Amino acid sequence: MELSSELLKIKEEAMRDAQPFFRRVDDIAERNTARVLDAMRDACVSEAHFNTTSGYAYDDIGRQKLDELYAKIFGAERALVRTQFVSGTHALATVLFGILRPGDTLVSLTGEPYDTMQTVIGYKNPSCGSLKEFGISYDELPMAGGRVDMGGIKSVITPRTRVALIQRSRGYSMRPPLSLSDIKEIVGRVKEINKDCVCFVDNCYGEFTDVDEPIASGADIIAGSLIKNPGGGLAPTGGYIAGKDELVEMASYRLTSPGMGDELGASLSNNRLIFEGLFLAPHVVAQAVKGAIFAAEIFSRLGYRVSPLPDETRGDIIQAIELGSAEKLIAFCGGIQKYSPVDSFAAPEPWDMPGYADRVIMAAGTFVQGASIELSADGPMREPYAVYLQGGLTFEHAVVGVMGAAQAVGMAKK
Repeated sequence: MELSSELLKIKEEAMRDAQPFFRRVDDIAERNTARVLDAMRDACVSEAHFNTTSGYAYDDIGRQKLDELYAKIFGAERALVRTQFVSGTHALATVLFGILRPGDTLVSLTGEPYDTMQTVIGYKNPSCGSLKEFGISYDELPMAGGRVDMGGIKSVITPRTRVALIQRSRGYSMRPPLSLSDIKEIVGRVKEINKDCVCFVDNCYGEFTDVDEPIASGADIIAGSLIKNPGGGLAPTGGYIAGKDELVEMASYRLTSPGMGDELGASLSNNRLIFEGLFLAPHVVAQAVKGAIFAAEIFSRLGYRVSPLPDETRGDIIQAIELGSAEKLIAFCGGIQKYSPVDSFAAPEPWDMPGYADRVIMAAGTFVQGASIELSADGPMREPYAVYLQGGLTFEHAVVGVMGAAQAVGMAKK
């Protein structure tokens, strides 16, 4: 890679100034690695748990051990970990359809949910089979200055509210992700109003960015994707749900069928990848977070609005960069793709992606298709033309990719 002397100088300054923030990330990774290791030792994980199964897969000891591990690590009573989940949105939808009944009310406390969740809900973006079609009412509380409107919670949470949805990450917005202390305060306020309301946290992109998970902050149930943080870059597909025993059981009946729940489901892929990915996840997440901090250092120096700022505490792995034009958004994604290990020759283009209201451009030269824990970047083709950078199995690759993106943006039309 041939970089201008100006970019090389900016890189040197960014690396120097980011060191204190990197040390904080490394400390979190060490503590989370100890937490995962302790859980694996307590659960007596062995090679026998790595085998594949077929058919109904009753008594699949590998599947059962993964459920046990996730419950231990995420501080939950029960967990459901399956390659049968096709995405994080699928895991989230399984929770909602498992818990909600006709006449119930769902409330989003973090404004508009992520684009793909809007089709699940069905109010802003009608979709066949949505919650709306099943008679589920929906309301949402707009964010106030990028934060949850704590005072406004009482206006949307009522005795009829069955589930309060809390999205931990920023999604396609410039608002900051939620910290665990934010989640604790939100849950506490909800329970004061309606103690029976289920507080459900969309945990995608947030796992292992702090030394604990949302269950410790009072969340009743959480869900996420295995091709994001907890898969460690090795899980080939899948998702997880963790939380209170009764709620996870209800979700399991939606994944399979009533009466069957989590007692079947074959491990068609080698479970070793999911176990090993979970073991590596704290380190890999730290690499991704350090890459995000580096990107914030670089692009803030180049004059772009970035969120979070380099010195801000992070609740997810996403780095948002407001580029201001379609040309620069396309150029950024092209720069990431060019310095990817897979499909580096491809040129990303905006397209009508299933579940999204706007055309989306996505750079993802990843070993696992669409894996957001690997270095990738995407964004909707709408104002303010922000790109959302995430992942990086190694910090070194993140550095190379970010510099390639910076160079490409610098060459794009104003």
